[in-house]
Amino acid sequence: MRQYPRRAPLTLAYVCLLLVGHLWANHGLSADRAATVLGYLSTNLDNLQDHPLSALLGSALFFDGTLTDVTSVDFAGTLITFGLGVCCFLAWVECRWGTPRAVAVFFGGHVVATLFTAVVIAIALRHGWYPTAVRQALDYGVSYGAQTVLAIGTLALPRRGRLPWAVFVLAWPLGGADWTGPLPDFTTIGHLTAAAVGFGLLGVPAVRRQRVRSTAPSSAASGPGLHRDSVPASSPAAGTEIPPSA
Repeated sequence: MRQYPRRAPLTLAYVCLLLVGHLWANHGLSADRAATVLGYLSTNLDNLQDHPLSALLGSALFFDGTLTDVTSVDFAGTLITFGLGVCCFLAWVECRWGTPRAVAVFFGGHVVATLFTAVVIAIALRHGWYPTAVRQALDYGVSYGAQTVLAIGTLALPRRGRLPWAVFVLAWPLGGADWTGPLPDFTTIGHLTAAAVGFGLLGVPAVRRQRVRSTAPSSAASGPGLHRDSVPASSPAAGTEIPPSA
């Protein structure tokens, strides 16, 4: 824990930013003003058509949940997405693969899941599977990016724990899903898409290779010279008699 700021500085800064944003939206603004701000930053279909960049970036600056109502279902979701996803597994990704890749993985999952969900919503509206009000639905938060790193975090677990964890990552969004016709609610689709992105990245050879490099002992870590007790490969072992030259 003491090394957290040094090994995952961006994650720490992001956690602080999310906490400040949460307190500001819930306690620093009036209810009407907070609804206006979050409504503008929501990644619903209308906002993605009108101001896509502001919606995609701004929606990732807040988390949708509670920190105080510990007996609610919302608090369980906060623990999974903000607690495990951002605070733990995003930090793990940053430690293993560096800040640029952590940003790419987290924000990439956020964007891909959001845009894919928007396509699904458009198709569902055309077929009457979703109500038209879903176009202006309030949809913001870090949960899609968190879901992506939760899936990638499977590598952080012992082998025997990976399958149960993968099942949990896929199952928890379905636990509270609302089904309207053949599709669950669009947030469930987004979470499953984000998980698919994360699991898909596990199949990329560069991802696994980087993890091996980061955990393997580095020759650079021992300095440019040899240890005092080491013997050069070209030298005879200690105690071996050197035959006299002819």
